Amino acid sequence: MRNNIETIKIFLVDDHTLFLNGLAMLLSSMPEMEIIGKAFNGKEFIEKIPGNMPDVVLMDIAMPEMDGIEATRRALEINPKLKIITLSMYDDQEYYTKMVKCGVNGFILKDSDIQEVCNAIYTVIDGGNYFSHELLRNLILTQKEKHITTEDDLSDRELEILIEICKGLSNNEIAEKLFISKRTVEKHRANILLKTDCKNTASLVVYAIKKQLIEI
Repeated sequence: MRNNIETIKIFLVDDHTLFLNGLAMLLSSMPEMEIIGKAFNGKEFIEKIPGNMPDVVLMDIAMPEMDGIEATRRALEINPKLKIITLSMYDDQEYYTKMVKCGVNGFILKDSDIQEVCNAIYTVIDGGNYFSHELLRNLILTQKEKHITTEDDLSDRELEILIEICKGLSNNEIAEKLFISKRTVEKHRANILLKTDCKNTASLVVYAIKKQLIEI
């Protein structure tokens, strides 16, 4: 729980009734959060949101009638400022790039504890991106062979370090791999965050996917 925060309006979208109701119950127990709607597929969600505009949507990927990818795309056409967090299973990895390109703000595993779910919600409300720590450890990220210049003018060394950050390497590990000092890595990392306007590793992963610097 955070102090001095207005109630966060949340909409849940998932086709598994037990999971949906259980998550709604847990989030409703948080005094700063309000569940304003639930839907069992993307089509139902799109039909309901005009009269129930949330701050944050927790969105499943695989659903009948309309999946989370299409629902996310349509929802952000209605309200581009809407914050959407993907509810993910380990075997959903093939859809992550599509969800990022549609504009989602984060990914959390369905078996995450309630505190991580809340942390994800707070992070996206504050303008950041969130990847479940477990997902970040298990994502297989590869650098695209084609060199792509970004409009943020990252140097070749910064691009190299960005890729290693996205792979989950620490500053020490990057320094050892690239045969440079930890201090040099820290300086490059600070410049990368500044140039890309990212706040954390999760934001950098989203940035790199959107810019087609890495693929999952």
